[in-house]
Amino acid sequence: MNKWILAAAGLLLGFLLALVIYLIKRNTAFRLISQAKDVAQELREAAKKEIETAKKAAVLEAKDTWFDQQKQMEDEIKERQKELRFQEKKYNERIGSLDKRLEAMDKKEAKISEQEKKLKHKDDEISKKNQQVEKLIESQHAKLSEISGLSREEALKVLREELISQARQVAANDAKLTIEQIKLDTSKKAAEILSTAIQRLAVDHVSETTVSVVTLPSDEMKGRIIGREGRNIRTFEKATGVDLIIDDTPEAVVLSCFDPVRREIARLSLEKLISDGRIHPGRIEDVINKTTKEMENNLVKLGEKAVLETNIHNISGNLIKTLGRLHYRTSYGQNVLKHSLEAAWICGILAAELGLDQDVARRAGLLHDIGKAMDQEFDGTHAIIGANVARKNGESKIIVNAIEAHHEEVEAISVYAALVQASDAISGARPGARREMLETYMQRLAKLEEIANSVEGVNKSYAIQAGRELRIIVEPTMVEDAQTALLATEIAAEIEKEVQYPGQIKVTVIRETRQIAMAK
Repeated sequence: MNKWILAAAGLLLGFLLALVIYLIKRNTAFRLISQAKDVAQELREAAKKEIETAKKAAVLEAKDTWFDQQKQMEDEIKERQKELRFQEKKYNERIGSLDKRLEAMDKKEAKISEQEKKLKHKDDEISKKNQQVEKLIESQHAKLSEISGLSREEALKVLREELISQARQVAANDAKLTIEQIKLDTSKKAAEILSTAIQRLAVDHVSETTVSVVTLPSDEMKGRIIGREGRNIRTFEKATGVDLIIDDTPEAVVLSCFDPVRREIARLSLEKLISDGRIHPGRIEDVINKTTKEMENNLVKLGEKAVLETNIHNISGNLIKTLGRLHYRTSYGQNVLKHSLEAAWICGILAAELGLDQDVARRAGLLHDIGKAMDQEFDGTHAIIGANVARKNGESKIIVNAIEAHHEEVEAISVYAALVQASDAISGARPGARREMLETYMQRLAKLEEIANSVEGVNKSYAIQAGRELRIIVEPTMVEDAQTALLATEIAAEIEKEVQYPGQIKVTVIRETRQIAMAK
């Protein structure tokens, strides 16, 4: 029984303790809530005060800003009003000036109107006189037409044709007299005219072969030429200065270089290496050095042979070696050394015919293209380069001038320069000397015939002798005998202006009258 009482008392005591704790916490919570409400109320009051203060400050600031802007606007309005008053003053002054000008213009206009009336009266008088003159001219034309039986246009046409015919006749006679006078000149003047007449300026453009093909015994040799990691081909190109091109072409490689002598050294060296079979960097350099020395000796031999063939003496060793280099140089497919030999012989023949020094002429002809042996090493045309080389090697002024003047880049000082020009043109223009495309050749022939056929009075024209002669047949009723010389000269001048060609072109005009009668 006591146990149950104790238990009940314990429960009651625990309940009371819990109730006390609850009440304490509840009072504490109510107190905290009340404090929070007080703090929130204080914050609200403080915020309201700050907002009121900020509003008052913003209003004051806005008022200050407004007052400042109003003051600026007032100042600006005052400035503009001042400027407007100034502009108004200027405007009034200009109006006054314009009024004065208008008064002056009115006075001038009145004077001009009076002058116009006077001029109109004079114009009426002049027009009446002009009408009288025109009537008089018309009556005179009518009388002339009645007398001659031709209208005014027909009479002018007849007069124009007659004047043209007379002018052509006079020009043809003058040309004929001039040609006859030229034939009667002194022998020296005839030599210069002959040299000038047969020369033709050669085109200063060189078309040369820039590659050489080396045949291989088999495609396996390409790998040996290249070498391990390309060492052999790099050594070869570095030592020769030539590009070695190895492509898919079977059993062949290509050597490319603008210097024909270096390209020939590379070709000979590569052929020796292929035939020997030992291809490595050391061997490549030895073979190239040996071939270079052999080429130097070969160039001297070729130059000496050219000098002996043309019978030229006392020439510098450097020039002899340079002449040998021309053996490996081509121009339009023509070997330059052979061209120089041919030009030397032609110069000698022309000099003999004209009574000049044959040795000087042959010397100038042989050396005229020597600059082509080194035109890839120096700037300038081959004529100027060759003249500088000849001058440095002790050649005379006549020879140097003949070299640099053979393309008319400088003025000629002797007849030998004209001989070199003529021989250079003749050697390059002879049939088969230089390579030319068939299409270009046919176009030139067609152009020659087109120029001739476009001239009034020409019946037919034919380009013959591989384009070296243009034969023209004219209408005998339209062209007189005296006019044929003038017609040939005009067509030749037109050809020189319109067509580019090597050598010279002969223009032949044929006038033939045939009379036919039938016997029955």
